Amino acid sequence: MTTAEVLVKCLEAQGVKYVFGIPGEENLAFLEALRTSAIKLVITRHEQAAVFMAATFGRLTGHAGVALSTLGPGATNLVTGVAYAQLGGMPLLVITGQKPVRTSKQGRFQIIDVVSMMKPITKMTARIDDPANAAVLVKKAFEVAEIERPGAVHLELPEDIASEKVLGDVDFNANVKPYREAPSDADISKAVQLIQEAKHPIVLIAAGANRKRIHRELSALIEKTKIPFVTTQMGKGVLDEMCPSYLGTTALSADDYVHCALEHSDLILSIGHDTIEKPPVIMTPSKRAVIHMNFYEASNEEILDDVYVPSHQVVGDIALGLKKLTEMIVPQNSWDIKYFTRVAEKMRKQILERSDSSAFPLKPQRIVADLTAVLAGSDTGMMCLDNGMYKLWIARGFFAREQNSILLDNALATMGAGLPSAIAAKMLNPGKRVLAVVGDGGFMMSAAELETAKRLNLDLVVLILNDNGYGMIKWKQEAEGLTNFGLDFNNPDFVKFAESFGAKGRDIKEAGELKSALENAFAEGGLQIINCPIDYTENVLVFNKELKEKTCDL
Repeated sequence: MTTAEVLVKCLEAQGVKYVFGIPGEENLAFLEALRTSAIKLVITRHEQAAVFMAATFGRLTGHAGVALSTLGPGATNLVTGVAYAQLGGMPLLVITGQKPVRTSKQGRFQIIDVVSMMKPITKMTARIDDPANAAVLVKKAFEVAEIERPGAVHLELPEDIASEKVLGDVDFNANVKPYREAPSDADISKAVQLIQEAKHPIVLIAAGANRKRIHRELSALIEKTKIPFVTTQMGKGVLDEMCPSYLGTTALSADDYVHCALEHSDLILSIGHDTIEKPPVIMTPSKRAVIHMNFYEASNEEILDDVYVPSHQVVGDIALGLKKLTEMIVPQNSWDIKYFTRVAEKMRKQILERSDSSAFPLKPQRIVADLTAVLAGSDTGMMCLDNGMYKLWIARGFFAREQNSILLDNALATMGAGLPSAIAAKMLNPGKRVLAVVGDGGFMMSAAELETAKRLNLDLVVLILNDNGYGMIKWKQEAEGLTNFGLDFNNPDFVKFAESFGAKGRDIKEAGELKSALENAFAEGGLQIINCPIDYTENVLVFNKELKEKTCDL
């Protein structure tokens, strides 16, 4: 058995169903081993998109997704996706090829030090340089990728090593998942004491809380205590956001009603948060008590930033910790949440303003309202967002009902991930409606993957929000009083563009068409592209004027 065959057998043992990527000549031994495997190879049109897809598999399943590239330019094309997974806490294994390492007939042609390149953006990177160690390295890679905090790992398989025979017996069995210890009883007791002594406690739900077991225990805590909660962008959907205790999502960095609530709190129970996501409010003991509840301690880097300095840390399995905390805590009559209720009412009222506008191009509020009408029912669909101004509007105004019903990235926050992540989400959830929401800028960065979606015969709807420019940077430019410069471009005819891929294209020509266009696209099935003009003049009006002039004295 060759090293490449051993590697594929190890992937099978780990439960891998798909490998995403673009092979090169250095991967041919691996490709041949994959050909006779039960694992399906999904060829993409760019390596970056392959990693976005694999990372989304990891994000949704908790098991490392796998992406493949050749050496040199193939490997460098992986980098953005690897960073996306690493910062986003998504388990991922990327496998790259390399020229022969025993002998060389091509000098330094196409050779860069990929292992060193990957080191700053992965949890582990290694070259398989001995066939006898291949299985051990694969097992180690999966273990490292999947343990908390999850992230990216990389293995390099040189061309000559891939074809060498592995001598002796090979253990293909996957490692037993490590047991995660519960937080100590003393730490839980101290947390309970702090919460019960607080007058205005609040719960902050962040990316690290998005685990099935945590969802169950967190639901029980909120149900018992009725403590209000807010979410970060990547914590959206962990709990049902139609719950009366939900106050809002910190879509903006500051100056929203949800920040009024956070500033009013005297204690924050911070669940699954680290500062890879922007801290939604200054969390230091001088401002308010902060309980850090996570699988790992708040890092020295976070403390040095002086924006997230916990008063108390509850470190260990979050679900087990929440279970203990819920059993021990006693709801207090001294908790005063009346202000939080007023904040939630004010924020919801403000979100609904202009949500029925008939203006064209469509206002963001109208688009969010139509998305809510089509997708926000119980377990009916998933929305995968690219990065752009619309992400703030949707994170703020779309109330998620189900866990993982909305996927967005506020860690690397890269453009181009929306369509590939939607392809992966649809592959994993063939019975659900899956919608990619992309800006015209981000869409064109991965538009070639329409061919991938079509080849996979996916029922997928892509909503392009079109403003012929880089809208978020325009907003920042205008907010700083600068002249509009360097951010405009022209787009193709998106309907004809869609048709060239064998997809159905639709142009929205008035505000009332979007909701029915979405419904019809889902009903028809197949690959559907909807081009919807958007009016971003609302950015400055709402975010820089109305919200900055608001008062927190409610």
